[in-house]
Amino acid sequence: KARARGRRKPIESANETTTFHGKVFKDYQDRTYMHIPHELKSGPAPDLKCYIPKKCIHTWGGHAKAVNRIEFFPKSGHLLLSGSMDHTAKLWSVHGQRTLLRTYKGHTGAVRDLNFNYDGSKFMTCSYDRYVKMWDTEYGRCISRHTSKKLPYCVRIHPTAEKQYECLVGQGDKTIVQWDTRADEITQKYDEHLGNVNTVTFVDEGRRFISTSDDKKVFVWEYGIPVVMKHISEPDMNSMPAVAVHPNGKWWIGQSLDNTIRVYTCGTRFKENVRKIFKGHSNAGYACQLGFSTDGRFVISGDGRGRCFFWDWKTSKVYKRLQCHDKVCIGAAWHPILPSRVATCSWDGTIKYWD
Repeated sequence: KARARGRRKPIESANETTTFHGKVFKDYQDRTYMHIPHELKSGPAPDLKCYIPKKCIHTWGGHAKAVNRIEFFPKSGHLLLSGSMDHTAKLWSVHGQRTLLRTYKGHTGAVRDLNFNYDGSKFMTCSYDRYVKMWDTEYGRCISRHTSKKLPYCVRIHPTAEKQYECLVGQGDKTIVQWDTRADEITQKYDEHLGNVNTVTFVDEGRRFISTSDDKKVFVWEYGIPVVMKHISEPDMNSMPAVAVHPNGKWWIGQSLDNTIRVYTCGTRFKENVRKIFKGHSNAGYACQLGFSTDGRFVISGDGRGRCFFWDWKTSKVYKRLQCHDKVCIGAAWHPILPSRVATCSWDGTIKYWD
């Protein structure tokens, strides 16, 4: 048996294919779907005020199985990317017709996490087939594929333009690895956690990052230096399988598995704000994605019963509960420009758009 175990068959990558679902790839002005519509070009207004959505205005159904993760196109939000248990990632148009634009196939396992680079021209997916792949958003080509033979749980591309070819992958072997996607090599290993690494989140303009793990600890690292800068570990803490950073960059929140959301400062101290705790939802056992409204006034999170919760950031009171899905509402994301648009995704295989 031991001899057979030593001869494990190598992990093989699936062939990458892509399907364009639109009618025409380029319009009469030779522009593809990457072109940002005129009204979203200028970015959010300086006096932007966000409001809580009330009704569902669109439902995207195209995934055959549960949707794990959604992410809006950076800065403009005119496209939406989703990763699913049916082994595919799909790109949807949010503006105009709201159709399915492209399907990216290239994994033999469920897509666990995905992440756009700083300008949305590329994105990365990580999957249970142990591969992390970088894709061209516009043409659907797979640019590079990487595996360390371990299960990747999360992937994050460096948020600056200079280092957009570098990414961090949190793995099931308790380490975080830093890939150079051009050379297909691991340039750094961050090895301090005692459990699966659930999230990696860049703060402080990419100079530092926060990692959370099943060992119920939170570590803060300087990017590129494999020594923990700050340990956050309390006896009453729970594991935090989802993290989000406030738009002003001074705070970050973690989805704690005791049905609360905990608040911490960014900067030098990374201290918990004990007076700010968001309660009311039931997320125990689910890694529900959370986030902020663009103006930072509201906190948003899915929950285990298919609801989406909105809290007031200042008072930490529940503002609204929306019954969004029949199954777990695993993902919720606020549109980066339009003030009251929210997308949610669920294990029932649908993505809904709220206004």
